Amino acid sequence: MELDLGPEIAQFRTELREWIAREAPEGLAELADWNMAASGGARRAPRMADALASPLYAEWDRKLSAARLICPHWPAEYGGQDMDAVRLAVLNEEFYRAGVPRVNRGMGESLVGPSIIGHGTPEQKATFLPRIISGEDRYCQGFSEPNHGSDLAAVETKGEVDGDEIVITGQKVWTSGAAYANKMFILCRTDPAVPKHAGLSYVLFDFTDPGVTFRPIRQISGAAEFAEDFIDGVRAPLFNVIGGLNNGWRVAMTTLGHERGGRATVQHLGFEREYWELVETARKHGKNTEPLVRQQLAWAYTQVQLMKFSGLRTLAQLAAGRQPGPEASVAKLFWSEYHKKLGEIAVGIEGTDALIRPAGDGYPTTGWENVFLSSRAGTIYSGTSEVQRNIIGERALKLPKEPRLPG
Repeated sequence: MELDLGPEIAQFRTELREWIAREAPEGLAELADWNMAASGGARRAPRMADALASPLYAEWDRKLSAARLICPHWPAEYGGQDMDAVRLAVLNEEFYRAGVPRVNRGMGESLVGPSIIGHGTPEQKATFLPRIISGEDRYCQGFSEPNHGSDLAAVETKGEVDGDEIVITGQKVWTSGAAYANKMFILCRTDPAVPKHAGLSYVLFDFTDPGVTFRPIRQISGAAEFAEDFIDGVRAPLFNVIGGLNNGWRVAMTTLGHERGGRATVQHLGFEREYWELVETARKHGKNTEPLVRQQLAWAYTQVQLMKFSGLRTLAQLAAGRQPGPEASVAKLFWSEYHKKLGEIAVGIEGTDALIRPAGDGYPTTGWENVFLSSRAGTIYSGTSEVQRNIIGERALKLPKEPRLPG
């Protein structure tokens, strides 16, 4: 189902679909399961490292760059297309439909770039933004710290000004993409004498500096997607402080609050595909006719359809010029709790087969074992389910705020 978004959007969709069909290198779609990689689910696409190193992918990267389809939602003056959220959603849908990658620059594109655009000086924009679009700079995030849970303002990592440089020392944790990053955007404390929100600075620095050490954090699934980072006297120019000294909280809120509508109608596609794979798993184990399993599968299908129509509603709001309110918290709570339960249903269908890991080095798991184990993280990262319920209750339903201890 495609939502009628008006003739201009329909024309944009048609032209984009034709452009992809004309320009996508032959054989690119077959290199890997790009849609599984894009869905963000726990079941990962095989052969992805080899596919990303392929000349076909490099050719596609160059074509997208020339067409300004990398960071397309950025302003045109910074290398984008000023693409609004509705067109970005259509773009994601069409790339998904064609089975080709929508090349993006990760946190540089979605988090760092918008923060620089919103708070950086003209010189900072001219220096940092082109390097994100080209892929030269690959960012990881340095916000979370040990022992502070979700209290971002309790940052202890120090940033000390020394002449025209800032010297950073401290520890960060739960850093995703550390193994592939060469830059980090970090929140550090540059004025310990003021209230905790006020003395923070947002700094970009070289993550390959000898003063940086990071260690992978092994997860219950056997994967090591996160790292803990030790930063010992790393120097960065004051030029790399975005938004000015001691103004990092405002920049960080831009980073955390930068919500686009571009994935509004795409997210459910990965879950829908995964659902039909589970139906096939039930058939394989001869359980597709069991009343309880059929009831569980019907429940799962209903949840995926609810995600789909919720996304269409969000897209319709954006098309009408209205920004979504608490929908981001509702959506995150919904899909993460759904995916955790789906993993439980899947291992129940597989039965004793789900108790045996496949042979191999390290800690290999089957696809459904990985969903069962990894999906639990979805209810924790990017705001726990408890935090999301508080946001929905307090900001959307206007319920009394949860009591907080003074301090």
